[in-house]
Amino acid sequence: MKAGGALGLVRSHGAFRLLWTARSVSFLGDSLSLVALMLHVAETTGQALAVALLLLVGDFAPALLGPLAGAVGDRFEPRRVMVACELAQAALVAAMALWTPALPALLVLVALRAVAGQVFQPVSRAIVPALVRDRDLEPANAAIGFGTNAGETLGPLLAALLLPLAGVRGVLLTDAATFLLSAVLIARLPRAPREPAPGRGSLLRDTADGLRHIAGAPLLRAVGLGYFAIVAFNGIDDVALVFLATDTLRGGGSAAGLLLAAVGAGLLAGYALLGRARRPLPMPPLLVAGFAVSSAGNLLTGLAWAVAAAFTVQAVRGLGIAAMDVAANTLVQRTVPAAYLSRVFGTLYGAIGVAAALAYVGGGLLLDATGPRAALVVAGAAGLLATLLTAAALRRVPPPGDPGDPGDPRDPASPGDLAGPGPPPS
Repeated sequence: MKAGGALGLVRSHGAFRLLWTARSVSFLGDSLSLVALMLHVAETTGQALAVALLLLVGDFAPALLGPLAGAVGDRFEPRRVMVACELAQAALVAAMALWTPALPALLVLVALRAVAGQVFQPVSRAIVPALVRDRDLEPANAAIGFGTNAGETLGPLLAALLLPLAGVRGVLLTDAATFLLSAVLIARLPRAPREPAPGRGSLLRDTADGLRHIAGAPLLRAVGLGYFAIVAFNGIDDVALVFLATDTLRGGGSAAGLLLAAVGAGLLAGYALLGRARRPLPMPPLLVAGFAVSSAGNLLTGLAWAVAAAFTVQAVRGLGIAAMDVAANTLVQRTVPAAYLSRVFGTLYGAIGVAAALAYVGGGLLLDATGPRAALVVAGAAGLLATLLTAAALRRVPPPGDPGDPGDPRDPASPGDLAGPGPPPS
């Protein structure tokens, strides 16, 4: 690990700093506009169903296109794909601001913007190995996780400040400006080397080829199925914590906000700690540990006797979520051929989006049937079972090569490092 970890990468690697800044700014704008759109739809329609539809077309529906979106990133030069996606999102958000359409047209614009974002995300993850050396993948992913989650955390706070001054239209135009800034930064990235996939055909054929690649890779199957199960079981927390704080622990709305913020605080702390690790960590054990901490956090939250205890457990749970995010991204980047990276990321995070939607639906039914305590305990216990099954599956997979091994195709001394020499090893 290089001295300075994640912060050192951002400071010293110009190309990575451009990507990190672009993603952080873009996520900040996303969270700004989401708050504005939710308030706008709630005020103009007065229907909770309309807000639910907004979230559905902006999150769940595009996730179904994950494998196809990833195939787009593998067919074309990554920098051009990302710039095109950011410009498309800027144009669509600006149209929402200037047109302020009725709900049906607004939902169409939101869906199109979300699809462009769905294409952007896997490419922005797939390009990281071309910008930093193999040994720096873990701190690079920690830095990106910290930046994007900090943007998502600050977005609602900035929206609260901007809405009284600029209104919904002003906040949406601010979001459009963040996409434009992101596009300008990404355009300055060096051109990434291409590794064309064998037998390239139509977009649908490339998508199917990517799915076959995942199906034929035991490591990817274990990571993908395990991640899907963990999110499907534990995604209930967003809903259950509100009822646990207000009904069970009788803490009121402020307590609910405190519990929801605890995971975010833990996430940021987790990314910061992983970004400053003194030596490379083995990724499969880190992934399993993240699964276990995330699941145990929900189980113990269901047993919490006070808001302070639930807050502490949820903050620790955030550490686990950061660990599983960094571990999964690093494992994929380190083991998947460059020609398939975008498709693998598109499929993985598309599946995670579907799992989150299933958690909201199934978790809501479980919550109504049992109450928040029982729902969190059941969800956490199921997550721990999924963790054990994932650990067993990973034990049957040959471990990936350590970064810096002589046989590692992404050796840190490789001349293809676009970021140039970094700081000397610690």
